[in-house]
Amino acid sequence: MSTPIRVDFISDVVCPWCAIGLGALEQAIQRLADEAVVEINFEPFELNPNMPQGGQNAVVHIMQKYGSNAADIARGQNSIRAGGNSVGFHFDFDKRTHFYNTFDAHRLIFWAGFEGLQRPLSHALFAAYFTDGQDISSHKVLARIASSVGLSEDLANEVLSSNLYANEVRERESYFTSRGIHSVPVVVINGRQIITGAQTADYYEQSLRKIAAQI
Repeated sequence: MSTPIRVDFISDVVCPWCAIGLGALEQAIQRLADEAVVEINFEPFELNPNMPQGGQNAVVHIMQKYGSNAADIARGQNSIRAGGNSVGFHFDFDKRTHFYNTFDAHRLIFWAGFEGLQRPLSHALFAAYFTDGQDISSHKVLARIASSVGLSEDLANEVLSSNLYANEVRERESYFTSRGIHSVPVVVINGRQIITGAQTADYYEQSLRKIAAQI
């Protein structure tokens, strides 16, 4: 009988290491396919909650926020590309030109949880942003992405044009930040083990096996 395991994956759509961490986590889950049934629950975190309408140029933003120079950014992008390649995810920083506000994307992900489609929607959002360079703060773009994974585009537009799930997302964000989570990705396994930062598939596999052995 397969062991049930719950994983809370706390992440942001514009976080490259979140895309990498998710890929590695899923590789680990696949290795345990015959031993455990792992449910991933996506939780919201905003790297830039005050990002204005229209976003900000990515290079300018990184320089201002982290004090990075051009060489630092180039090294960082090379590291991210390598991490993406290791999990089969393609980053195109020529297309990804801006950082955007992700609050509405998180509202859609929250809604997708009721439809059992959080995981495919999160994958689609990561790809739309990091691979295709789309504006994932645009309601039109978000509704189209939702439709591409089997969600109703009409219902997506209803969510986006209202304040549906705004309070829920803010409450979840506040819950995690109040518990000391100020960067992502963070993985919480069965509410017991907290793993910060994007780790390797081997690391996630060992952690999942350890928890499964305790159940």
